[in-house]
Amino acid sequence: MTKIDTEPAAIDNRPVSEASTLTFEADGLIPAVVQDADSGDVLLLAWMNRESIAQTYRTGLVTFWSRSRGELWEKGATSGNRLLLVSISKNCEANSLLVRARPSGPACHTGNTTCYYRELDPVNDIKAL
Repeated sequence: MTKIDTEPAAIDNRPVSEASTLTFEADGLIPAVVQDADSGDVLLLAWMNRESIAQTYRTGLVTFWSRSRGELWEKGATSGNRLLLVSISKNCEANSLLVRARPSGPACHTGNTTCYYRELDPVNDIKAL
C-alpha cells in the first residue's frame, strides 16, 4: 500500500502556514513574549489572539488582546511607547509566541524599559513561597 501525503503543501505545492498550526487556549488566546530585537532584552509578556496577530501584521505595530478590558490593545497607542514589529516566531509546541520588536520608548507602564526589572532574591523570597 502506498502512503498518500495529504499535507496541504503536498497537494498544491503551497507552503503550510506556520500560523495555522498555533495552539490557542480555550479563551482563544496565546501568550506572547516580547523581546527587543536589538538588545535581546525581554520586555513584557502579553496575550494575543488571531485578530491581534493579524492587526500586528497589517499595521507593523504590535497589538495584543487586553484580558482586563476585553478588547484589542495596540501597545503605546495612549503613551506613544509603541512596539514596531520585526518578527513573530512560535515555539516548538506552537503554544506561545516570541515577538521581536523595536520599542519607541519604555515597554513597561511603570516607565521602566522592561517589565522584568524586579529580580527575585533566592535567600529571602524562598521563605515567602
